[in-house]
Amino acid sequence: MTSASRLSTGVPNLDHVLGGGLPGRYTYLLQGAPGTGKTTMALQFLLEGVAQGETCLFVTLSQTRYELEMIAASHGWSLDGILIIELQTEAADATDQTIFYPMDVRLDATKAAVVQAIEEHAPQRLVYDSLVEVRQLSRDEIRFQRELLSLKQMLHEREIATIFIDVAPSAAADTEIESLVHGIFRLERELPQYGQARRRLDVSKMRGVDFFDGYHDMDILAEKGVVVFPRVVPHLTPEETGGPLVQSGVQALDDMLGGGLEPGTTSLIIGQAGTGKSTLASLYLYATLKRGENAAMFLFEERPETFFRRSEGLGFPLREFADDGHLQVYDFNPTEISQGQFNEMALRSVDENDTRVVVIDSFTGYITGLPHAEEAIIQIQLLLKYLARRNVLTILVVAQRGLLGHGMSTEVDVSFLGDTVIFLRMFEWPARIRRTISIVKKRHGPHDLDIQQLKIDAKGISLQKFVPPPPGPASPSDYD
Repeated sequence: MTSASRLSTGVPNLDHVLGGGLPGRYTYLLQGAPGTGKTTMALQFLLEGVAQGETCLFVTLSQTRYELEMIAASHGWSLDGILIIELQTEAADATDQTIFYPMDVRLDATKAAVVQAIEEHAPQRLVYDSLVEVRQLSRDEIRFQRELLSLKQMLHEREIATIFIDVAPSAAADTEIESLVHGIFRLERELPQYGQARRRLDVSKMRGVDFFDGYHDMDILAEKGVVVFPRVVPHLTPEETGGPLVQSGVQALDDMLGGGLEPGTTSLIIGQAGTGKSTLASLYLYATLKRGENAAMFLFEERPETFFRRSEGLGFPLREFADDGHLQVYDFNPTEISQGQFNEMALRSVDENDTRVVVIDSFTGYITGLPHAEEAIIQIQLLLKYLARRNVLTILVVAQRGLLGHGMSTEVDVSFLGDTVIFLRMFEWPARIRRTISIVKKRHGPHDLDIQQLKIDAKGISLQKFVPPPPGPASPSDYD
């Protein structure tokens, strides 16, 4: 099936999950508990039809026109162009042709009203909200299934793309309903102990097409409605290779790394607080931007203003690059976004801004702020593989517990993610805090195994040979 024959859902990124859109004018089931975004998504489906010049019909047994208009208004939408047929208990005004009857009439009268509306308006898209009320009007499950099958056949004959809204599946009988429809969307909402609710979408069935099954993060955003953040699939992007080594601009550091960091790899900068992790990451950002390439910084712990001032104090004027668009700086709380939303932001930065270096500072703060750290590690691994195929250098700043001393550990073991691991640490000797740097891992080339002393001052970053403290009392020269 070609993409030209697909129907757009009107939901950002959902067409991508479906491989181009809905496979045709069939019946689809939209399931979810209250508050998961079913009505919003259904309205987006119809509004897309209106934008395409189609006749669209919303048959509602559960919500009033006023409630639907409130939902639309919260996103800045107008329902002009959507025909709304209300089936409810309130008495109808004689001039209001959309109120057909009270809710306690027989099921055959309900069906007759729907058929009448379809024959009168000849819609090309239809939303039926919801099957819960149809079940209540049915004498039993068999009658409900028979009526639903009859309605589906009528809709199919008229080639009407239809979404049935229903609650989340909870009974064995629901499998019979699911077998009748062409595709199934399931929406879920999970409330963590802290932070905003996590929403997910699963396309659990779609006949005749190849699609990305499994869970995809989603959210309900102002002015956009339901937005899907597709799971990252690295092998779908063409693989890019080659290019010069990414250098820091500090010759001694580049020499330690065998000339620099390879594009298309992931580097971890690991160390305790105060060892210079963020400063080293900023050094690579500045060097990249000075070469005329674009970069992105994802901040999870400090404010952008703090980031800019710290960099400027070291001679890295990164603010000017952010102002002209070459450096994209993202600042957010990990409890306020989903893993999928973060992935989508990173991919958009690379695809739309041709970003060559991505820095996540700190990766520890990002992971520990998510409700499911193990799942996040899997998703970030897929993101890193995607960025690697795009030949992007990714730098992850990883914090260790504690301040001074040995035996430091990280909150989550992410060492396997790094192609290169740069280890920073500090110690006290004598009466002075000293920083050191070492390259403990580099998959793609030779590197220096020596430990160097790392100096950070107003002139920037410099390295010098590390001389271990001699045994015995310190001499006056040791304090220089």
